[in-house]
Amino acid sequence: MSSSTRRRFVLGLAGLLPLPIVARRFHGLAVRDLDLGLLRDLGRIVLPSELGPAGVERAVSGFERWIAGYREGAELLHDYGSGEIRRTGPSPALRWARQLRDLDAAARKRGKPFGSLDSNAREELIRSALAGSKPGLPAVDRAPHVATGLLAWFYSTPDAADLCYGVRIGRNGCRPLAESGQAPVPLAGRS
Repeated sequence: MSSSTRRRFVLGLAGLLPLPIVARRFHGLAVRDLDLGLLRDLGRIVLPSELGPAGVERAVSGFERWIAGYREGAELLHDYGSGEIRRTGPSPALRWARQLRDLDAAARKRGKPFGSLDSNAREELIRSALAGSKPGLPAVDRAPHVATGLLAWFYSTPDAADLCYGVRIGRNGCRPLAESGQAPVPLAGRS
């Protein structure tokens, strides 16, 4: 039995057990089981084309770092004026790795790996996988599908805010006080 087959077997068993402690222990295995090539192919379809190849690569790499750094049960930021302590849920990596494999398996039934299909065929497979999902973007870790998780993660970033407004806002960053009266600089290629 190869190491990847063994890993998938163990991950399959972990998915059957609802114990959070078991899921935490297998998070690292699940992250290693994510097919990063498939994740990039997915990003090329679901992320805004305005990002270009380099922007898609940056976004997918950031999402990979987010997944790798995910910690179940970590305390989340409090809403302003709220004393409620919220925590992160179970790692989504287990189900997302499986969903990426499912997308590739569906593509191979058409005769090619997911990344080798044309963009229309890949988009069709993603739409099919998302059929029945609620519209909108949930919290990243609660996204029912890896495609939704990637989008939810991207749209929570400063790069997404800049792209939406077409200027370098740098959300969650600070500009010097002397520049506060000036309009943000337009993104390259926009005026």
